[in-house]
Amino acid sequence: MDLGIEKKVAVVIAASRGIGKATALGLAREGCAVAICARGAEGLATAHAEIEALGVPTFSRTCDVGDLEALRGFLNQARTELGSVDILINNASAFAFGSDIQDWEKSFSIDLLASVQATEHVLPWMLASGGGAIVHVSSTAGLEAPGPPAYSALKAALLSHAKNVAVAQARNGIRINCVTPGAVEFPGGIWEGAKQNQPDAYQGMLATIPAGRMVSDTEVADTIIFAASERASGMTGAVLSVDLAQHKGNL
Repeated sequence: MDLGIEKKVAVVIAASRGIGKATALGLAREGCAVAICARGAEGLATAHAEIEALGVPTFSRTCDVGDLEALRGFLNQARTELGSVDILINNASAFAFGSDIQDWEKSFSIDLLASVQATEHVLPWMLASGGGAIVHVSSTAGLEAPGPPAYSALKAALLSHAKNVAVAQARNGIRINCVTPGAVEFPGGIWEGAKQNQPDAYQGMLATIPAGRMVSDTEVADTIIFAASERASGMTGAVLSVDLAQHKGNL
């Protein structure tokens, strides 16, 4: 299927590993120019090289997205280097799974505010070019309880933000959707680590997933890429669960 995004410029926030990296690579395979950022320079350099090897224009810059000036600087430079921003994937998370004030502050700053500010920053560019696509990476934890209090609440807030932007921008050709992954297993990820070091926690999570396995980063990335593509042109303000039925609510 031709996704209709060849020659588009895509920005993927937090793309040095896992879902972000898989999404950036998938977009590159579809012919997108790709800009990525992450905090860790080594992982970012590796991701940059893998994307560039696919033969598309590539830009990367280390960035702590909790620093809003640094985030805006990355977005500005990405646009300068690659010419536009047609697709924005907001994938950053603090993975703050506690309930103290530091967890709330980190989750607010990185999971929510960075996504909101990146969206607000690129919207004028998308308006000027006649449209664009944005995807927030939320979580199954944002759909149902129980879950880590701060993480869950701020991931739920992303759903509300996306719906409001979708309504406001629908006539302008700008679409925004949310993808809600369940537990994701990939090399170097949280659940791979738990499998080795906390087998009871790992098995406990597996027991909540009817398929008996966790989704992969590539499976989530494929859904993100579809949501950002022209084949999803009729979809905005939607929530797409990629969790092998881990989320069991009707809505």
